[in-house]
Order: sequence, then structure tokens, then C-alpha cells
Amino acid sequence: MKLIRCLFICLFVFQSNAQISDFKTIDFSKADAIALQYKNETLNNLPELSHKLTSNLTTDVERFRAIFTWVCNNVANDYKLYSKNMRKRQRLKKDSLKLKEWNSRFKKETLKKLLKKNKTICTGYAYLVQKLANLANIDCKMINGFARTSTINTERLDTPNHSWNAVKLNKKWYLCDPTWASGIPNSETNLFEFKYNDGFFLATPELFAVDHYPEDRKWLLLEDDSHSFETFIEGPILYGNAYANLSNHYAPKKMHNTIKKNEKVTFKFQLQKAIDIKDVHLLIDSGSNNRKIHPESTSIKNETLLMEYQFKNIGFYDVHFFIGDDVISTYTFKVKKNI
Repeated sequence: MKLIRCLFICLFVFQSNAQISDFKTIDFSKADAIALQYKNETLNNLPELSHKLTSNLTTDVERFRAIFTWVCNNVANDYKLYSKNMRKRQRLKKDSLKLKEWNSRFKKETLKKLLKKNKTICTGYAYLVQKLANLANIDCKMINGFARTSTINTERLDTPNHSWNAVKLNKKWYLCDPTWASGIPNSETNLFEFKYNDGFFLATPELFAVDHYPEDRKWLLLEDDSHSFETFIEGPILYGNAYANLSNHYAPKKMHNTIKKNEKVTFKFQLQKAIDIKDVHLLIDSGSNNRKIHPESTSIKNETLLMEYQFKNIGFYDVHFFIGDDVISTYTFKVKKNI
């Protein structure tokens, strides 16, 4: 039994570095074109839709790409439905029977809305990607767990609030999030807008773990077994732009940080691609003013971006990391006097 368990663990360790870069020689333009060709196709016949999206492609990764791209560009995120579900689940979390009954009823409501109106929430996205992939004989699973955004209160994050997918390609498991890849809320109306983010397609497990935590820890797909739920809760806020620009986030490891005046703070990231170092900056908000800072101690080597900064005044600061106009991540720093 110990040997079997060891082999099982080793299998997941071996797969832990699975990411989009494994397929850098694959041209996804044909898969994307097919997804566009069948834009606005209905969900009345899922086997037929899966066949249309995949039958003219030769590799599983291209077939899965066509499915993922189609779902993300044809299914809208229903924020009101999501809020309704989370409020209800929060109220019923101490009554397991009523919660189970609600989950069953809500699942039917979600599926009905998905099939009739092409609108859903994360469970609908993950279900649809899984179903279409399975119909194409691609091993794909729906993963339930926890997710963090800038609008989520982590102090109340005690029940799963998100779903995404794991897909097996070339004997490796990969992670993707069709919900977050599909679009974003309009800043003025808070209504959903399609805006595809390719960074959530076969994302690196290390970056994914910053704001995704599965109920079953094996789906972290991480080689480092120390990544706990507490680590996840304490982590920084990442935005969608992080997935478009980074393959890993190293430091700061926490959202909220307490440091001393003039103490050196390190920001460290692994970039997906080459960038101009002049585009890197911090936006530091003290509550009374904003300052755009280009730290002098900034370097890029082997696509690893390293910045060091010192706060010269005590106070409380919100710090936002930018690459060009893209906000990547947010942290807070409480700067205390040196004793």
C-alpha cells in the first residue's frame, strides 16, 4: 500500500509543471477559427456541438482549445445568479440537509438557464467544458473549491465558492478557468462583458494556486506540498492581467504586510514573455495621495522580474503593481517606526 501511495504522489508531482508552454509548438489559430465559425451555436445538442468543434482537429490539445474558446466566447456570466447562490449557501451552511436540498434545486435552475439563455455561473461553465470535452473523448474534470478576488471577503470564505476544470492532455493534467477567461464586469454598470483572457487556458499551477484552492488538494498539482489553505487565504490579490503577463508570483507572499521604516521589500515575478523594464511601476496609495514609483532597484534576468523598494515614512499603504497599463496585483503595507 505504501508503494502504491508513493507512486500516486509521484505521478502528481511529475505532472505538477504542466502548463501552456508545453504546447508552444502548437498553432491554435485553426482551433480558434473553428470556435469562431460556430459562434452563437445553440446548446440544444451537445454531442453535435462537440463534434463540430473537434472533428477537424488532429490533437487533443487543439480539440480542447476549440471547446474552451467556444465556451468562453459564447456563454455569459450571470453575476446576479452567482450572488443569489452565495447568499443562500451562506445562510444554510449550518443546516446540511437544507443546504443539500438547495444545491440540488439550484443545480437544475443553473443548467436550465445555461441551455436556454447561454448564461450561467462558474459551475455551469465548468460543467459545459467538461461535458463537451468528455464527448470528444478528452478526460476533463470539474474541480470545486475556493477562489479569491478583490471583492471577496476572505473572513467569510468558509464554503466553496468557485468551480474550474482540470484536463488530461498527453498523460498530464492541466488547469484552466473558463469563467474567469470569458470576461469581466463593466466598471460602471457591473454587467458582464465578453473579454477573453487566454492566460486562464492551461495556466501554471503555481500561479493558479495564488487565487484558486480546490476542495481536494491533489488538484493543486503543485510539487510544493506546503501550500496550505491558510497560505491561500493570506495571499495577495491577483487580477486577470496577472495571467496574461505572469507564469508565477513569488513575492510578496501575503496581501497584508507589516514592516519597519526603511526595511527593504522584495517584489519577484516570473514573466511569460519579454517586457520593457520601463513599463514596470508601483502605484502607492497612502490614503491622501497616489504616487507612481519606478524603483531604481529593478532587474529582469531570464524572464524573472525583481524589484526592491523601501518605505521612508511610517503609515498604511495600498500598493498596486503594474506592467504598462495593466494592474497585476495588490498588497497592503503597514510601515512602523524602527525601535
